Amino acid sequence: MQKRVLLVEDVEDARSMMRLMIERQGVSVIEAAGAYEAIEKAEEFHPDLILMDIGLPLLDGLSVANVIRGLKNLDKTPIVAVTAYRDILEQAQKAGCCDVLYKPVDQPALNDLLRKHLNGH
Repeated sequence: MQKRVLLVEDVEDARSMMRLMIERQGVSVIEAAGAYEAIEKAEEFHPDLILMDIGLPLLDGLSVANVIRGLKNLDKTPIVAVTAYRDILEQAQKAGCCDVLYKPVDQPALNDLLRKHLNGH
């Protein structure tokens, strides 16, 4: 069965670019443009991995990650913080994120992250 990634990014161009990068690796992408949509889609689709933009409007990505961590059957789903902020790892881990992907996102870094969290190595 094809792996599924929930991609949470409010900037449409960035979301489209990342979607293409992920799909090149044979991974299905579910998109969410905001915090509340991300929570709804996480509950509906139970993705194998969540890529969470930190700089979301209304409710930041770390708060959303914390909410998702508390949802039934999503407490073990890997959530990766996606951000340009270089000093966020500790905050991200406290919010329930297992890793950080730094912007601007490049294909090799994304590929490594997908392998690590979807294939276990």
